[in-house]
Amino acid sequence: MNTKANRTFAVPTRDQVTSNNQSIFDNLQKGLGFVPNLYAYFGKNDTALGDYLAFQNRKSTLKSKEREVVNLVTSQINGCLYCQSAHTVLGKMNGFSDNEILEIRSGNALFDNKLDVLAKFTSSVVENRGKASQKAVAEFFEAGYSESNMIDVIMVVGDKIISNYIHNLTELEIDFPIADQL
Repeated sequence: MNTKANRTFAVPTRDQVTSNNQSIFDNLQKGLGFVPNLYAYFGKNDTALGDYLAFQNRKSTLKSKEREVVNLVTSQINGCLYCQSAHTVLGKMNGFSDNEILEIRSGNALFDNKLDVLAKFTSSVVENRGKASQKAVAEFFEAGYSESNMIDVIMVVGDKIISNYIHNLTELEIDFPIADQL
Protein backbone atom coordinates (compact mmCIF):
# COMPACT_ATOMS: atom_id res chain seq x y z
CA MET A 1 0.00 0.00 0.00
CA ASN A 2 1.34 3.43 -0.92
CA THR A 3 0.83 5.48 2.25
CA LYS A 4 2.24 8.62 0.59
CA ALA A 5 -0.71 8.69 -1.82
CA ASN A 6 -3.08 8.61 1.15
CA ARG A 7 -1.37 11.36 3.13
CA THR A 8 -1.10 15.08 2.65
CA PHE A 9 1.74 16.83 4.44
CA ALA A 10 1.00 20.30 5.77
CA VAL A 11 3.39 23.13 6.49
CA PRO A 12 2.92 24.24 10.11
CA THR A 13 2.21 27.85 10.91
CA ARG A 14 4.13 29.74 13.59
CA ASP A 15 1.44 29.08 16.21
CA GLN A 16 1.61 25.32 15.54
CA VAL A 17 5.27 24.93 16.54
CA THR A 18 7.08 25.02 19.88
CA SER A 19 8.22 28.32 21.36
CA ASN A 20 11.82 27.42 20.48
CA ASN A 21 10.83 26.92 16.84
CA GLN A 22 8.75 30.10 16.93
CA SER A 23 11.94 32.02 17.75
CA ILE A 24 13.68 30.37 14.79
CA PHE A 25 10.69 31.21 12.55
CA ASP A 26 10.98 34.84 13.72
CA ASN A 27 14.71 34.92 12.87
CA LEU A 28 14.08 33.39 9.44
CA GLN A 29 11.29 35.90 8.81
CA LYS A 30 13.61 38.73 9.80
CA GLY A 31 16.58 37.47 7.76
CA LEU A 32 14.88 36.10 4.65
CA GLY A 33 11.59 37.97 4.65
CA PHE A 34 9.69 34.67 4.91
CA VAL A 35 9.94 31.20 6.41
CA PRO A 36 10.58 28.75 3.56
CA ASN A 37 8.08 25.89 3.59
CA LEU A 38 10.77 23.25 3.88
CA TYR A 39 12.29 24.93 6.94
CA ALA A 40 8.82 25.38 8.43
CA TYR A 41 8.15 21.67 7.98
CA PHE A 42 11.24 20.86 10.06
CA GLY A 43 9.45 22.84 12.81
CA LYS A 44 7.05 19.92 13.32
CA ASN A 45 9.90 18.37 15.29
CA ASP A 46 11.04 20.16 18.44
CA THR A 47 14.78 20.04 17.65
CA ALA A 48 15.14 19.26 13.93
CA LEU A 49 14.87 22.84 12.63
CA GLY A 50 17.55 24.23 14.93
CA ASP A 51 19.78 21.19 14.38
CA TYR A 52 19.39 21.38 10.62
CA LEU A 53 20.10 25.11 10.43
CA ALA A 54 23.19 24.70 12.64
CA PHE A 55 24.40 21.88 10.38
CA GLN A 56 23.64 23.85 7.21
CA ASN A 57 25.31 27.03 8.46
CA ARG A 58 28.44 25.44 9.95
CA LYS A 59 31.83 26.87 9.03
CA SER A 60 33.34 25.28 5.97
CA THR A 61 36.59 25.21 4.02
CA LEU A 62 34.48 25.57 0.88
CA LYS A 63 33.68 28.96 -0.59
CA SER A 64 30.01 29.92 -1.03
CA LYS A 65 30.13 29.23 -4.77
CA GLU A 66 31.63 25.79 -4.14
CA ARG A 67 28.90 24.96 -1.63
CA GLU A 68 26.28 25.98 -4.19
CA VAL A 69 27.87 23.65 -6.77
CA VAL A 70 27.52 20.77 -4.30
CA ASN A 71 23.94 21.80 -3.40
CA LEU A 72 22.84 22.11 -7.04
CA VAL A 73 24.43 18.84 -8.21
CA THR A 74 23.12 16.85 -5.23
CA SER A 75 19.59 18.27 -5.54
CA GLN A 76 19.52 17.49 -9.27
CA ILE A 77 20.65 13.90 -8.81
CA ASN A 78 18.15 13.40 -5.99
CA GLY A 79 15.35 14.89 -8.09
CA CYS A 80 14.40 17.53 -5.54
CA LEU A 81 12.73 20.40 -7.41
CA TYR A 82 12.32 22.39 -4.17
CA CYS A 83 16.07 22.46 -3.52
CA GLN A 84 16.91 22.92 -7.19
CA SER A 85 14.66 26.00 -7.10
CA ALA A 86 15.99 27.38 -3.80
CA HIS A 87 19.62 26.86 -4.82
CA THR A 88 19.03 28.41 -8.23
CA VAL A 89 18.11 31.59 -6.33
CA LEU A 90 21.13 31.20 -4.03
CA GLY A 91 23.39 30.38 -6.97
CA LYS A 92 22.38 33.64 -8.66
CA MET A 93 23.02 35.49 -5.38
CA ASN A 94 26.53 33.97 -5.46
CA GLY A 95 27.19 35.22 -8.99
CA PHE A 96 26.25 32.29 -11.22
CA SER A 97 24.29 33.00 -14.42
CA ASP A 98 21.17 31.03 -15.38
CA ASN A 99 23.17 29.06 -17.96
CA GLU A 100 25.95 28.30 -15.46
CA ILE A 101 23.40 27.02 -12.94
CA LEU A 102 21.86 24.68 -15.53
CA GLU A 103 25.34 23.47 -16.48
CA ILE A 104 26.20 22.84 -12.81
CA ARG A 105 22.96 20.92 -12.29
CA SER A 106 23.97 18.71 -15.23
CA GLY A 107 27.15 17.80 -13.35
CA ASN A 108 29.58 20.09 -15.16
CA ALA A 109 30.98 23.59 -14.84
CA LEU A 110 33.01 23.97 -18.02
CA PHE A 111 33.19 27.74 -17.43
CA ASP A 112 35.56 27.12 -14.45
CA ASN A 113 38.00 24.20 -14.34
CA LYS A 114 38.12 23.84 -10.55
CA LEU A 115 34.32 24.06 -10.16
CA ASP A 116 33.97 21.54 -13.01
CA VAL A 117 36.11 19.06 -11.09
CA LEU A 118 34.01 19.74 -7.96
CA ALA A 119 30.75 19.18 -9.88
CA LYS A 120 32.03 15.90 -11.31
CA PHE A 121 33.36 14.76 -7.92
CA THR A 122 30.03 15.59 -6.26
CA SER A 123 28.13 13.73 -9.00
CA SER A 124 30.31 10.68 -8.52
CA VAL A 125 29.93 10.79 -4.73
CA VAL A 126 26.13 11.13 -4.81
CA GLU A 127 25.45 8.72 -7.68
CA ASN A 128 27.68 6.06 -6.12
CA ARG A 129 26.57 6.62 -2.50
CA GLY A 130 29.99 7.78 -1.37
CA LYS A 131 32.00 5.38 -3.50
CA ALA A 132 33.24 7.99 -5.95
CA SER A 133 35.22 6.81 -8.95
CA GLN A 134 39.00 6.74 -8.60
CA LYS A 135 39.18 9.20 -11.49
CA ALA A 136 36.84 11.70 -9.76
CA VAL A 137 38.82 11.43 -6.51
CA ALA A 138 42.19 11.83 -8.24
CA GLU A 139 41.01 14.85 -10.25
CA PHE A 140 39.52 16.42 -7.10
CA PHE A 141 42.91 16.37 -5.35
CA GLU A 142 44.82 17.29 -8.53
CA ALA A 143 42.63 20.42 -8.80
CA GLY A 144 43.99 21.58 -5.45
CA TYR A 145 41.27 20.41 -3.09
CA SER A 146 42.37 18.94 0.25
CA GLU A 147 41.10 16.14 2.45
CA SER A 148 39.54 18.84 4.63
CA ASN A 149 37.66 20.09 1.54
CA MET A 150 36.57 16.52 0.79
CA ILE A 151 35.08 16.20 4.27
CA ASP A 152 33.22 19.48 3.77
CA VAL A 153 31.87 18.31 0.40
CA ILE A 154 30.47 15.22 2.13
CA MET A 155 29.00 17.39 4.90
CA VAL A 156 27.21 19.55 2.31
CA VAL A 157 26.01 16.45 0.43
CA GLY A 158 24.65 15.09 3.72
CA ASP A 159 22.89 18.37 4.48
CA LYS A 160 21.34 18.39 1.03
CA ILE A 161 20.27 14.75 1.17
CA ILE A 162 18.31 15.53 4.34
CA SER A 163 16.37 18.38 2.74
CA ASN A 164 16.03 16.57 -0.62
CA TYR A 165 14.54 13.50 1.03
CA ILE A 166 12.17 15.51 3.25
CA HIS A 167 10.83 17.35 0.22
CA ASN A 168 10.71 14.26 -1.99
CA LEU A 169 8.59 12.55 0.69
CA THR A 170 6.30 15.48 1.48
CA GLU A 171 6.09 17.29 -1.88
CA LEU A 172 5.49 20.57 -0.02
CA GLU A 173 4.58 23.62 -2.09
CA ILE A 174 7.69 25.23 -3.58
CA ASP A 175 7.87 28.85 -2.42
CA PHE A 176 10.77 29.90 -4.67
CA PRO A 177 10.66 30.58 -8.41
CA ILE A 178 10.54 27.11 -9.99
CA ALA A 179 13.88 26.03 -11.45
CA ASP A 180 14.01 25.37 -15.17
CA GLN A 181 14.02 21.75 -16.23
CA LEU A 182 17.25 20.38 -17.71
